[in-house]
Amino acid sequence: MSRVFTPHEDVARIAFYGLYALQHRGQESAGIASANDRRLYVKTGMGLVSQVFDEDDLSSLPGHMAIGHNRYSTTGSSGAENAQPCQIEVAGNTLALGHNGNLVNADVLRSDLEEQGIEFTTGTDSEVIAQMLATEPGTWEERWSHLMRRLIGAYSLVVLTTNELMAARDPMGNRPLCLGKLDGGWVVASETCALDHIGATFVRELEPGEVVRITEDGVESFQAAAPKSAFCIFEYVYFARPDSVIGGKLVYPVRMELGAELAREHPVDADIVIGVPDSATAAAVGYSQESGIPFVEGLVKNRYVGRTFIEPDQRIREMGVQLKYNPLPELLEGRRVVVVDDSIVRATTTPRVVAMLRKAGAKEVHMRITYPPITSPCFFGIDFGTRWELIAGRLNDVDEIRQHIDADSLGYLSQDGLIEAVGQPKEGFCLACFTGDYPVPVPLQMDKLALEPAGGGDGHEVEWLETVPSVSRRP
Repeated sequence: MSRVFTPHEDVARIAFYGLYALQHRGQESAGIASANDRRLYVKTGMGLVSQVFDEDDLSSLPGHMAIGHNRYSTTGSSGAENAQPCQIEVAGNTLALGHNGNLVNADVLRSDLEEQGIEFTTGTDSEVIAQMLATEPGTWEERWSHLMRRLIGAYSLVVLTTNELMAARDPMGNRPLCLGKLDGGWVVASETCALDHIGATFVRELEPGEVVRITEDGVESFQAAAPKSAFCIFEYVYFARPDSVIGGKLVYPVRMELGAELAREHPVDADIVIGVPDSATAAAVGYSQESGIPFVEGLVKNRYVGRTFIEPDQRIREMGVQLKYNPLPELLEGRRVVVVDDSIVRATTTPRVVAMLRKAGAKEVHMRITYPPITSPCFFGIDFGTRWELIAGRLNDVDEIRQHIDADSLGYLSQDGLIEAVGQPKEGFCLACFTGDYPVPVPLQMDKLALEPAGGGDGHEVEWLETVPSVSRRP
């Protein structure tokens, strides 16, 4: 997400370039909303930012404030009706909202709103948040405080009205959000790399539970809920761009240290080290430097193919792997190869990468993974919502996974090694996808399409896994 408040700039164009820098965070749809003190203007569409917007579109988004969103669906189908920012007009309030994250109690909250006569037009939890914010009574401070008492899950949000821009981060701080200064205005973005691309100066990261309001009078902030930090550690390993600063740390050297720690934990006799580009490249360099085994680029990536992990359809994931990488036989022939990758989720990519390398002449293939085995679903904004789709959730041990991917050896970075490499206290992270210990109560499983207008759920009561008894699951 990106959002801009600046009175003397072409804000829609700035938002466009901010979204361009954040394209890695979502590739299904894109949208921009702008405001000029009188009304909101919204343009959304399916596809990449460059496919959704042209000059005419940007010209049709006037004003001095704008918000933008790249969608990666975790609740609701990948369709035009679910593209964001979503616009709400209810109870005399008009607002547009963009959301990064996922709620676990959206179905309960939506049912409450429907009983009050609120009608929904999308299948997203984001619209639930927007409707709640628009219909809550009181000042903005009171609305946000009440909202955060009721929402359970992850949500970095940006909200645009006709005369102000607001940004909020959930009390867990599960997803990143930062504030920047741009000439006479302000910018909020999911990652600092977006600030760099538009020439803004990084000011700070928003705190968990904090809300920032930006108007013509400047910036003010308030704490809407007490923080209980549970930042998604997968951001450091995979999601964030390596040139972003998160938690005060540049991501690229963190990933190098992940690779170095992996080399210490899982050494092997080999001839070359390669990384699966692009998210594992820095880690492969770190593995090479620590082990003394030369680093080479043995896989060439087609950068015009989207991240296969983010694609919502399994068939497209499988096709995408073959389109995405091409091995270099001249570098691989007869070599013992260490392949560093960021994670193994469904084991869609990994077996095909191993097969490619063997076909290109690699004598041995040793997989090294910078993230522990993912055994539990994510309910907070990454699209693996069931245990059965996770290879480490289905198979009993690492050697079974090694056989499945057809590698000569397989080594995962340990939980302690991951924390050591990131260099921050373990208590500040959400580690649930490999520990099963969630920071808030979660359902045993979630139906991604449960909020679709046609109804994706089965109408049965949801069974909950109470991991934090002090937090009510149904406000």
